[in-house]
Amino acid sequence: MTLDDLNAAHALSDQLAFIAGPGGLPLIQVRNAHAQAQVSMHGGQVLSFRPHTASADLLFVSERARYQAGAAIRGGVPVCWPWFGADPEGLGRPNHGFARTRPWSVSGTTALPGGATRITLALTDSPDTRAIWPHRFRLTLEITVGPSLRLALVTHNTGDQPFTLTQALHSYLAVGELAQTSVTGLDSCHYLDKAAGAPGAPRKQLGAVVFTAEVDRIYTGAPDTLSVQDGAGQRVLRIRSEGSRTAVVWNPGAALAAGMADLADEEYRRFVCVETANVADDAVALPPGGEHRLVAEIGWHGRPG
Repeated sequence: MTLDDLNAAHALSDQLAFIAGPGGLPLIQVRNAHAQAQVSMHGGQVLSFRPHTASADLLFVSERARYQAGAAIRGGVPVCWPWFGADPEGLGRPNHGFARTRPWSVSGTTALPGGATRITLALTDSPDTRAIWPHRFRLTLEITVGPSLRLALVTHNTGDQPFTLTQALHSYLAVGELAQTSVTGLDSCHYLDKAAGAPGAPRKQLGAVVFTAEVDRIYTGAPDTLSVQDGAGQRVLRIRSEGSRTAVVWNPGAALAAGMADLADEEYRRFVCVETANVADDAVALPPGGEHRLVAEIGWHGRPG
């Protein structure tokens, strides 16, 4: 559909419009009573969310992000699906699956009572996806822009065979300075340390997660609410999850960031990823006709305590 077609079918007066974004990719622009946001139809990816009460965006996007067909956009909330991380079968398929590099369609847009806005995007199987992953599915992403940003990723198995998936809502959360940032809520949880090489015995988190080098961890038995204490930004970002027992915390650190073409060398200091996930022993098995709902809600409040 063209932008004119999308606006004719789905625009909401004084609240939601479809515009041309970088690289000509279609963006959904939202501005309502609570917040403003931008969503890329490429990848079904929220790129920006800023409540009117906040002085800065809650999400980070790299100044070197690639906006082109087939590429992943560095920042916002990428949808990692139907696998998280490297190809689990070692077949050379792309990291984090294919959902984040595919065009999604618009199923609907709604102005909700109270002033929030809901967008529903969809991705369904095709000959192209079945050549990569041989299953039939319907994937929907319900995006609610209100005082907080709520994302509900729903997987439907529309085929006649069961399948198992891993997934994550890979939130890049903007911070003022990484050295003054910590993640709280994971004390005493066990984690697999991917930055240290192949995961061995789980380690136990002691206190808050701090960032002095690369951090790449899968936390098992994670609570449903985690917080990012942003000392330099003088705010606390809060991530609430449903349908998940694992959380991923990631920052590439200086050395790894220096080798990433779509991330400027110093930009690693401006974000942390706290990801709502189903990974490791939290993988999702869906029978024919089954569905699974993974939810992440991102909000903020006052100064870190």
